[in-house]
Amino acid sequence: MSRDEIIIKGARNNNLKNIDLTIPKNKLVVFTGLSGSGKSTLAFDTIYNEGQRRFVESLSSYARQFLGGVEKPDVDSIEGLSPAISIDQKTTSNNPRSTVGTVTEIYDYLRLLYARIGTPFCPTHNEPIIAFTATEIVNMLMTNPERTRLQVLSPIVRDEKGTHKETLEKIRSQGFERLRVDGSMVRIGELAELEKNKRHSIDIVIDRIVLKDDIRSRLFDAVTLALDWSHGYVRVLVDDDERFFSSHHTCKYCGFSVPKLEPRLFSFNAPIGCCPDCNGLGIKQEVDPELLVPNPNLSINQGAIDYYKNTVGTTNLEWQEFALLCDLYKIPRNIPFRKLEAEQRHIIFYGSPTPHKYVLKSASGNLNHRDGIIEGVKNKIERLYRDTSSEFMRDYYKKFLRDTVCTTCNGARLNPAALSVRINEKNIYQGNPDVNTGFFNLVS
Repeated sequence: MSRDEIIIKGARNNNLKNIDLTIPKNKLVVFTGLSGSGKSTLAFDTIYNEGQRRFVESLSSYARQFLGGVEKPDVDSIEGLSPAISIDQKTTSNNPRSTVGTVTEIYDYLRLLYARIGTPFCPTHNEPIIAFTATEIVNMLMTNPERTRLQVLSPIVRDEKGTHKETLEKIRSQGFERLRVDGSMVRIGELAELEKNKRHSIDIVIDRIVLKDDIRSRLFDAVTLALDWSHGYVRVLVDDDERFFSSHHTCKYCGFSVPKLEPRLFSFNAPIGCCPDCNGLGIKQEVDPELLVPNPNLSINQGAIDYYKNTVGTTNLEWQEFALLCDLYKIPRNIPFRKLEAEQRHIIFYGSPTPHKYVLKSASGNLNHRDGIIEGVKNKIERLYRDTSSEFMRDYYKKFLRDTVCTTCNGARLNPAALSVRINEKNIYQGNPDVNTGFFNLVS
């Protein structure tokens, strides 16, 4: 049997009369014939039906309850047919945490794939982030030619301001003699005091080694000590070349780190993998300015901001605080809202840029002393919506809200660490069958 063919023998569904057929793969194949000749029966009820049955049988009983059972078509055999899937939207869950990928368990395989063969990349520097064990580092270094000179360094300070007196004293007390400070080799006893307001990088020279067959044990001890002192990092000077290794998935330039790659890191339903802002939903409920200010031709005093329209000019504490915010930043309340400057509207929605001390007086004469940021109306409504336990008030605040794509993950649902892992230049969101790129295109 050729891999490039689907071989059908003895198809008898509906009005098919024991049909034998060979169909080429990766070709556009057209079935033609008179009405009732069995075109749809062959394409959908026989070929596709068998492909879907094979896919469903590979899944767990949990997934099969959503997809339903698929009966075997009336055919002797179909060879060379891959599993296929087609899901009616109404059969999936309305739970936003369930997708086609999760319900069919395709996403479980995708998470496992990324955990096993994915490579993390720094999102800033676009450099691969690879974790090594001490043994792996030694094995790589031992591949250099014999008599190669190695210097094993432990980077304990990386581009940080300060004199680092305590760190240097700790190094001295442990008996180390040489350091590399800001790229220059010095003896620790000859090192002048570092400038406090300048950034410095300090590496301990753990050992200097000439590579030969019997040096592996000494090299392993040096690498292990370097990793221990720097909490997982080691630099090795190989003649005129410098190499950087880490036992973490950490960028050597900016320190961006990725935890141990495991399937749950790529789950938007797990705390370790979900986006911290939308909690793995990909969307956030935020105040929509158009709902908050339905008629921008009105002024604030005329009730342009719907949330305050019934409290304008009253002793209501919320209105007093908002009026104070406008007065502090010279925001006029008697001109049409649309004529306010963008910066003024930003303060109205998001609050004061700096904290303030102020006093509010309630209708009963009580004084409220406050110290801090004056909350903008957008932030206030979103906070109250999250914190209220009243369904009545929740419904009231909800009328100002609208679902928007999370601006942190851009709808990917995952945190930066999970999205930094790639296969074939695609992260798991770009390779997700629920979005714009097919899973099988990703791995083919």
